[in-house]
Amino acid sequence: MRTTDWLLLLLLSLLWGASFFFAAVAVREIPPLTLVLARVALAALMLAPIARALGLSLPTGLAAWRAYATLAVLNNVIPFSLIVYGQTRIASGLASVLNATTPLFTLLVARAFAGEPLTLARLAGVLLGIAGVALLMGPDALSASAGSTLGMLCVLAAAFSYGLSACWMRRFKAVPPLVSAEAQLVASTVLLLPLAVLVDRSWSLPLPSGTAIAAVLGLAAFSTALAYIVFFRISATAGPSNVMLVTLLIPVTAAGLGAMVLGERLAANQVVGGLVIASGLAVIDGRLVGWLARRRASAA
Repeated sequence: MRTTDWLLLLLLSLLWGASFFFAAVAVREIPPLTLVLARVALAALMLAPIARALGLSLPTGLAAWRAYATLAVLNNVIPFSLIVYGQTRIASGLASVLNATTPLFTLLVARAFAGEPLTLARLAGVLLGIAGVALLMGPDALSASAGSTLGMLCVLAAAFSYGLSACWMRRFKAVPPLVSAEAQLVASTVLLLPLAVLVDRSWSLPLPSGTAIAAVLGLAAFSTALAYIVFFRISATAGPSNVMLVTLLIPVTAAGLGAMVLGERLAANQVVGGLVIASGLAVIDGRLVGWLARRRASAA
């Protein structure tokens, strides 16, 4: 990956790390499926005028929309729903650790369905990153009393769905990132609308407070609309497998935002976990490891 891709990945982790703050405020007043629907629908509305101003248009063929509907199911509908349900049974810290297995599932899916080589260095880097996430979240996140097996399986299934979506995204590499983001969000809105209506009975919900509405707007504008533009940009230049590395960085940025915005104190395990995650990403990138190997060879 190029330096630009790593910087964009860091930006994406900040945008998605902030989603935990927005969602924590909004979900107090808005049911999960309705919140997810509002998130994707508002983000789609925000991106539409930008795409039009840039002279970009959505796909028109049925085959193209079937492809984006599949992406919406794998990348939004299934994982969002499973993670929301899983977090009703397990602690959010444990959910973050389990969600960080996404790059591992992405590597395995790419190997199984796309024939992508599974290098030892890349596998070691991902496993090192997952270990760092576990350290960062601390022993409380792994407490057996925090949740049930079903909740853990739901989050792991969501991570696997993200892995499948990364493989499916390969077909959109030549499509402008803004078009892919908009089309996926439109498809997600259409698919989530009947679910939210049937499960949450959205029409009967009271009007949320101004604080909750502001949180939803932040979730839609920053953690969805802008985030997906960055997401598809990284995918186009660095590949779907690399963009999924963001799940290793999200717990780090979430902890950092908590320290800077909420005044939370960083514990020793969070600092150590962040350093281990950085080491794993350095192994995956390969440049630092290659430089050290060359230095050793020249010294010998």
